[in-house]
Amino acid sequence: MNIMDFNVKKLAADAGTFLSRAVQFTEEKLGQAEKTELDAHLENLLGKAECTKTWTEKIMKQTEVLLQPNPNARIEELVYEKLDRKLPSRVNNPELLGQYMIDAGTEFGPGTAYGNALIKCGETQKRIGTADRELIQTSALNFLTPLRNFIEGDYKTIAKEKKLLQNKRLDLDAAKTRLKKAKTADTRASQLNSARLEGDNIMVNFSYMLNFLHVKWLKSEQELRITQSEFDRQAEITRLLLEGISSTHAHHLRCLNDFVEAQMTYYAQCYQYMLDLQKQLGSFPSSYHSNNSQTPVAPVPSASSSVVVSSPLTSTSGLALSSPSSITDLKESSGSRKARVLYDYDAANSSELSLLADEVITVFSVVGMDSDWLMGERGNQKGRVPITYLELLN
Repeated sequence: MNIMDFNVKKLAADAGTFLSRAVQFTEEKLGQAEKTELDAHLENLLGKAECTKTWTEKIMKQTEVLLQPNPNARIEELVYEKLDRKLPSRVNNPELLGQYMIDAGTEFGPGTAYGNALIKCGETQKRIGTADRELIQTSALNFLTPLRNFIEGDYKTIAKEKKLLQNKRLDLDAAKTRLKKAKTADTRASQLNSARLEGDNIMVNFSYMLNFLHVKWLKSEQELRITQSEFDRQAEITRLLLEGISSTHAHHLRCLNDFVEAQMTYYAQCYQYMLDLQKQLGSFPSSYHSNNSQTPVAPVPSASSSVVVSSPLTSTSGLALSSPSSITDLKESSGSRKARVLYDYDAANSSELSLLADEVITVFSVVGMDSDWLMGERGNQKGRVPITYLELLN
């Protein structure tokens, strides 16, 4: 029974406090009550925390989109994370594309130009897929997790203390309002008491009322001191938490550096993989027999070999490769020759010359140049060109 009485009294007290805060908040909005303003430093800290929370959420969400563009996959990852279960391994897009390319190249035949190129491209795509997976794992651990911990941990604590500070401020202002009203009533009663009133009974009753108002005034002053103390204490707690935002920024800066380093590693790996792939593709140009002939033809030796082909082969386009003797003669001489481009070539860097199929350029050898290359010249443009992309003209 005592527990029941205690719960009822506590419920009634909480309801009274809530009603008092609601009345104070409403009167402030209507301009009918004064509002205690926070000091400028605390207001600045609150604004800084809110700004940090807003931009951290935006950066975190967009980073998740960057690392995982598929929204369904992001939802799946979130569900597994909330259930505290390990996410099943899933093939990413580069790995899937790489597997398709390898399967297609195997079907067309590794001995054909197209089939061999598909297999090599597929292997490179798989390597890129592995690098992509490592980027996602590293970024999630070193960048996304600290941001999420701030939003779901530190900022929730700040928001809780901020709300508590708001309630303490409403209690303080409500106490100030009650004290002000009690003072006004007490002053009014004192003025009436000073007037001459007839009848002892009236004087006794009025004196009792005056004492009651004075006691209420003293009680309001005591309540104001208590609420002021609680407000000051909560303001200090909130201020100490908010000053930790600067440490949060420093921590997020270190996490950002880790994210940039992970991206740098990823793009460097991808660049190296594609550079290697381009060199591999340059070793078996379109001098293969057409895939449609279904006749296995041995691939042309690597461009690092000094012999391009052992004998002239006629492709389906009717173009013939340069004989090894003409290439050797050009390498040993200091002169230049005209050459027809067999197929398109995109320069890998500024030292190379991009080529278009069937165009005619001037080529010559330079002392110390790699045996796989010649120096090509087209008008005012000059740069290295791979031998296997050229047919020397007589």
